[in-house]
Amino acid sequence: MKSLYIVTPVKDSIDSTIETVKAILNSDIKVPYTYTIYNDFSTPENTTLLEKYSKELGFNLVNISDLTDHPSPNYLLVLKRCREIAIREDAGFLLVESDVVVAKDTLQGLFDGAQEREDCAIAASVTVDDQGKINYPYEYARGTEGTCYAVKKHCSFCCSLLKPEFLRKMDFEQLDPTKHWYDVQISHEALNLGFKNYLFANLPAIHRPHQSRPWKQLKYKNPLKYYWIKFTKGFDKI
Repeated sequence: MKSLYIVTPVKDSIDSTIETVKAILNSDIKVPYTYTIYNDFSTPENTTLLEKYSKELGFNLVNISDLTDHPSPNYLLVLKRCREIAIREDAGFLLVESDVVVAKDTLQGLFDGAQEREDCAIAASVTVDDQGKINYPYEYARGTEGTCYAVKKHCSFCCSLLKPEFLRKMDFEQLDPTKHWYDVQISHEALNLGFKNYLFANLPAIHRPHQSRPWKQLKYKNPLKYYWIKFTKGFDKI
């Protein structure tokens, strides 16, 4: 693993996205890296804003509308494309979602930690709220702050690095497109292939759950409406 290919998938939610972007670009990263935002059919107004910020802040922008006419979500397309790029560049594929704010040492720490562990497939940063308390989806890790350990549970792609050695072994064409939680499928397959997934509870990243997907905030504010949308529109199949 020689470098990092850092990616943030985005659909609207510009304010939280730019906060994510600035934190990544202000990170202390010692290895070569590129940072790309994949814009999954944001509104024309928000696409224009992303193009503006791309020039001002210095990140790469890929408008998925240039790759496909398939309507959002196109997360699987992004995963497949990024896997190919990471393998070609011998880079760690580092996903940071647009409701996450990393600390200065998070990304380099994930690179170093993954590099030190030959059996590592996924190196995941634990997520915390603005007060530093471990939060969704890693509530089970409370009490392990400051440590790093292999986990059997799936690693969320809130802020996770997938090593190229693992990516070469797993063909993302086998992912089930009818199930939207690809982090679950990929985490489980990593274990099936003999790798280990590590949770870095010593490298926290702030996570504001579902800020990047406003409809999912209904899970907390209006559960009945959330589950109605979930089942009638087929969102978030596991």
